[in-house]
Amino acid sequence: MPEMRFNIRWPDGSVESCYSPSLVIKDYFVPGTSYRLADFLERSRIALTIASDRVRAKYGKPCSRALKQRARIEDAARAFVDHPHPEVNIISFEE
Repeated sequence: MPEMRFNIRWPDGSVESCYSPSLVIKDYFVPGTSYRLADFLERSRIALTIASDRVRAKYGKPCSRALKQRARIEDAARAFVDHPHPEVNIISFEE
């Protein structure tokens, strides 16, 4: 399966490189676009779940790295729930 990374900028300006075992991320995000935090979380949940399910279909078990990345995003997002207008920017994709 083609792996990829998607680089994001959190509302505080910090940058993070995120992992996906599938290119499905490209169906949910556009580089250079900012997403409201709730929208970013929903899109990342869906995309990383699909990516993990694709690994399960091919190899018989879900992708633990994708599920850990989803959890990492959820944990990091908690820091911004009280931010006035939290947005996450998709900086770039790396294949």
